[in-house]
Parts: sequence; structure tokens; C-alpha cells
Amino acid sequence: MAAPAPALDAAQLAEAFALFSRASEELSSAYAALQEQVGQLTERLSVLMGALPAGVLVLDRMGRIVQANRAAGELFGRDLAGSGRDEALRALEETETPGEYLLRGARIDPGAEARRVAMTEAELESGEERIVLLHDITDTFRMRLTAERNERLAAMGEMVAGLAHQLRTPLAAALLYTGNLRQTELDPVQRINVADRALERLRYLERLIRDMLLFARGDSTGRHRFEVCELVTELTHTLEPLARARQLRFESACACPQARVLGDRKALGGALTNLLENGIQACPQGGQLAFAAVEVDAAESGIGCAAVRFTVRDGGAGVAPELQERLFEPFFTTRAEGTGLGLAIARGVARAHGGDITLRSSPGQGAEFTLTVPLVTASASNGDEPT
Repeated sequence: MAAPAPALDAAQLAEAFALFSRASEELSSAYAALQEQVGQLTERLSVLMGALPAGVLVLDRMGRIVQANRAAGELFGRDLAGSGRDEALRALEETETPGEYLLRGARIDPGAEARRVAMTEAELESGEERIVLLHDITDTFRMRLTAERNERLAAMGEMVAGLAHQLRTPLAAALLYTGNLRQTELDPVQRINVADRALERLRYLERLIRDMLLFARGDSTGRHRFEVCELVTELTHTLEPLARARQLRFESACACPQARVLGDRKALGGALTNLLENGIQACPQGGQLAFAAVEVDAAESGIGCAAVRFTVRDGGAGVAPELQERLFEPFFTTRAEGTGLGLAIARGVARAHGGDITLRSSPGQGAEFTLTVPLVTASASNGDEPT
């Protein structure tokens, strides 16, 4: 049977109690110091959030806004604390640029213009909360548009000499043909032929001036969501007869039946039409032209987000390496009937939608033009995010 533990005497008990008391006081002091530090950090965070020019929303695990700073309230025209994320961000409309949105009708002044907002969202390491940052980039976006326009105007200024040459030749031909119509000895058939040639030159001038205006303006009018495959089908129906007339094998395919793009459908269709028409002109009689659309992820797209990639591949003579980049210069063309603005406009349209155009070609191996634009499959109005 084990011997009982020796009882503590009064001195040992007093010493243990003293140690416990000191430890308790140290813990209380440490806790008080921590509380003071937390209070200071909370105060500093509140001051920082209040001073930040960007809107800050703190979301809990359920997507409820537990904290919103002053800038967020001013941006939306109301206090967002207590609202759900989807409800608060319903006023945001997606733009052609991933991560950028239009904010309409949410500010205090109903007559104010729509603001352009960049939004980023990140989860805290604890996983308990998320932070949403909202930057008003309206002025930055306006300056960006102004800079792009100034670049285009500067390019137009540099092209004045070339423009005079571009206009003078077809105009002189049109004047010559028109003057021939005054000759009384022309029979009706000859008169019709001369008139047709004059009209052909005048239509070329019209097309050249139209392309010049498109290049100088460089903007898109309307933006809405549309199905990628519907656009591919429409362009196929339009261009296939032209390819067939040149006895070309025309192949088209769309591998993204659910994909949608947010942008100017007419402008994108025009850019792709330019690429397809160039491909038709480049192919020899009996050659092959391929048109396709596929989805690519952010890592593969080259523009930093999920995208749709349109490719136009022809079986022509190809493009020499020293000419490939120059093809996108305004008024540079390798075709006698080309205005030299089609590819410049197409690249401008692609970049205005947040994408770009690339060319891959080798002499004798044909050419492949790739137009890439951001892919949108969700709406900010229902709380989803773009892919």
C-alpha cells in the first residue's frame, strides 16, 4: 500500500500562493497591454480605412458586409454595412476589360455620369473574412482614352503625305474615266464599262475615307453580350460564298458553344471580316481557308484572363518576317487594291476590347492571324464574377 504524500506546511502554501498571485498579476498586466495594443491597432485601422481613397468592404464567411469605409459609402451613395455582397454590387456592370465595371445610378447625384470602377477581391489567411477593394478609375480611364486618341491623331499627322498619294491616284483615275464619258463616239456598251470603272474608283475612295475615319475615331459604340458561335456562324454565311467564288475550301468551327463576349459585335465582326477577306485574297485558287474559335484559359490567352481565340489560317504564300509587324501599320499594304487600314483597325478593335491580334507566318507556309478577346460567362449584376 503506497505511503500518503507528505502534507505541505504553512510556509510552502504561502510561497505557492505568492507565486500564483504574481503570475496572475503578470497575466493581467499582459492582457491589459494586449487590449491596449488591440485598441491602438483597431483605431489605426479605422483611421487608415477612413483615409483610403479606395472603397473597402470586409465580408464575413456568409458574404455579409461587416465593415465598409467612407470611400465605399460615397461611391455607392449609401452605407453598405449589413448588406449582402450580391445586393451591394448589383449596381456594377461589366465592361470590355476584365476587373473593370461601370457604376450607374448609385451615386447621390442621379445626374452624374457613370463611374468606372476597378474591383479586386482577396481572402484573408484565416479564411474567415474577405476583402473587396473598389478603385474609382474614371479619371484614369478618361486620360487613357485621351492618350490613345492623341496617339492615333499623331499617327494620322505622320500619314498626311501618304494619304495625299493614297487619294490622288484613285481620284485621278475616277476623273479620267468620268471625262471619257463626255466623248460622243462611245457606244452604250463602252459608256457602261467606263462608268463602271469610274464607280469602282469612287467606291475605293469611299472605302478609304471610311477606314480612315474608323482608324482616327478608334472607339466602339455599343457593348452587349453575344454568343461567340453565333458570330462565327454569321461570318461563315457571309464569307463562304466569296471563298466558293474563288474555288477555295472554306472550313469553320466553333469549339465554345456556351461562350459569350461583352463588346461591340459589329466592330468585332468587322475586324474578323477584314482578316477573312485578307485570307481569301491570299489563298491561291483551289486553296484552303480555315476559321475557328476556341476558349483558352488565363495562362494560355496572353492577355491575363480567360478568353476566346479566333484564328484565320490561309494557305497562301505567307508573309516575310520583315513585313509581319509592318502589316499592322496604317496605310501599309502588299495588295494593289488594299487601303492599308484593315489590319490597323482590326488591331485597334481587339485592343479596345482588352485583347490583341498576333500573326504567325513563314514564307511558303501561309499565315495564321489570331484575334483574342476576353471571355465573359457571368454577370456582375447577379453577383457572379467574370471568368
